[in-house]
Amino acid sequence: MNEAPRPEPQRIPMHIGGTWRDAEHYQEVRDPYRGEVVALAPMATARDCDDALRAAHDARAIMAAIPGHERAALLRRAADKLTQRVDPIARAMTRETGKALRDSIVETQRTADLLRLCAEEAIRIQGEHIPMDGTTIGAGKLAFMMRYPVGVVAAITPFNSPVNLAAHKVGPALAAGNCVVLKPSPKAPLCVHLFIEALLEAGVPAGAVNTLYGDAVAPQLVKDVRVDFVSFTGSVRVGKLIRNAVGMKRVALELGGVGPTFVHHDADVLAAAKASARNAMALAGQSCASVQNVFVHRKVHDRFLDALCAEMDIIRLGDPLDLATEVGTLIDEEAARRVEAMLEGAVASGARAVRGWKREGAQLTGTILTGVQPEMPAVCEEIFGPAMSVQPYEDIDPLFKAISASPLGLQAGIFTNSLDLALAAMRNLRTGGVIVNATSRWRSDQMPYGGVKDSGMGREGPKFSIRDMTEERLFVLN
Repeated sequence: MNEAPRPEPQRIPMHIGGTWRDAEHYQEVRDPYRGEVVALAPMATARDCDDALRAAHDARAIMAAIPGHERAALLRRAADKLTQRVDPIARAMTRETGKALRDSIVETQRTADLLRLCAEEAIRIQGEHIPMDGTTIGAGKLAFMMRYPVGVVAAITPFNSPVNLAAHKVGPALAAGNCVVLKPSPKAPLCVHLFIEALLEAGVPAGAVNTLYGDAVAPQLVKDVRVDFVSFTGSVRVGKLIRNAVGMKRVALELGGVGPTFVHHDADVLAAAKASARNAMALAGQSCASVQNVFVHRKVHDRFLDALCAEMDIIRLGDPLDLATEVGTLIDEEAARRVEAMLEGAVASGARAVRGWKREGAQLTGTILTGVQPEMPAVCEEIFGPAMSVQPYEDIDPLFKAISASPLGLQAGIFTNSLDLALAAMRNLRTGGVIVNATSRWRSDQMPYGGVKDSGMGREGPKFSIRDMTEERLFVLN
């Protein structure tokens, strides 16, 4: 069947202070599967950044004065607008990122639900009564902690879940009564632009949502004194640069991980194998919590590995725009080559690929490594690709200690029917979350998602992001 003609690349404008703005220079955004130019992304300048920050700063009082029920209504309208645009947003996402269209559709639908969750939280922002009669000096006084918007939120988002993660920052910021300057990944600007169009059509005040594109303005954005809070999702390296640059600003950093998942001898081995294969391959492994290291009790190791390989073999790779495709490409060929080099290094150091990789451009088949060593980069560094290791164990406690002592700690999964072991994992694994009978990659949008150590600080999820994007103020009545 002949494909429909591709539309001309869309020239994306910035949105600053309530108006659309063209850029002096643009960069091409290419479909990683076909190599075609999908969009022309603006390259924001220092002046654009300054104008966006001025607009957001000037609109602070307007946003803060909007009652919670009106902010909630705005977000519900935005969710409805987004629902009406699922197909064009999903197709833009797939063409920019190489993500399977079926995943892009789910992400866009899920983002509308996320905005509705933000709307619910907009009317639940509350303070706390402080009992003062516990001391002589306080007796007879009334005290309250009240929450107010911080003002201006700088949001920097990645390419792997471009619309959903943009909404995880913009939605709570608006729900809390803040203004936002959003800088999405230059690798996935079009789908975010279409998302922003839906927000604006819902009636966002001028200056409340501003967009900048291109990485050149990021340092200026996070350092500017008009920014009150920085929310970033991306690599550990860039997260540390931001943390060192922002001074006294508060930050939320959602960074990387190495996806530890445990399969104990009492687990449902077939279910664990299927989930591990699927969650190592999903989004071509480009998820910060993607399954990367699976530790399997020796009693069930061989049975698990056989089932894992069988499941990996039936996952369908192909044209991302084909709804039959389950896994598309990595974000570009450079990313695929980087993953390939890590796998080659592991095999050269003694690992065995029981399912080896094959690369065609930006597309990489799934890899399962055995015989790995803890110091191999494919084990201890975030691989961010469709690859995993399987490591046997007999005693789980040393693994808990090693993971807790390691630099990264995003989420861990554990498959077991033992409540005692599940609770031991919760007590002894120093990670941001422990997911029982699911993998490290499991996430629902309302939960407090985030890591510890080099995996970041702060939590995402509407209620928890709003808590970070508001500041407490003490009121004492004498």
